[in-house]
Amino acid sequence: MAGKLLIPVIFQLLGVAVIIAEFIVPSMGLLTVAALGLFGYSLYSVFAHVSTMAGVTLAVIDLCLIPVLVVVGMKLLAASPVTLRSSLASDAQGRSQPPEWEMLVGASGEAVTDLHPAGSAIINRKRYDVVSQGSFIQKGACLVVVSVEGNRIVVKQCPPEKEVAAGDPQPDV
Repeated sequence: MAGKLLIPVIFQLLGVAVIIAEFIVPSMGLLTVAALGLFGYSLYSVFAHVSTMAGVTLAVIDLCLIPVLVVVGMKLLAASPVTLRSSLASDAQGRSQPPEWEMLVGASGEAVTDLHPAGSAIINRKRYDVVSQGSFIQKGACLVVVSVEGNRIVVKQCPPEKEVAAGDPQPDV
């Protein structure tokens, strides 16, 4: 009788492992269906080849033990190196833009494309994606960087006296 229970117990353990794998591998429920098949076949095998009483006992054990094993598996999985345990927080000093962008505030440049309100500009001989303060700015106009907000460089059109001084900066390619 112990030999006849070995295969169903192995299928039960494989079913638990497949359910835990469902948390790691995005299978859209296919692994869960496979786990249910393993549980079902092991129960069928016990009922058909061992005895009805052994089948009922295994079914009761399944109903009690499988949810506990899945919860324990999830807890162990959360502590394992397989999962992503890091997150960005304000105290982690994470940045969404290069630090040199902060030095662009006050710099002048030239619009490479029309800005309505987003477009491209050459500032300090480098090309940047920029956003105007809401107004339309034509291609070739002189620009001044007003602020850097997150990953946005906010610009405005130069006053008329600075347009001549901006020159014709060329990008580094």
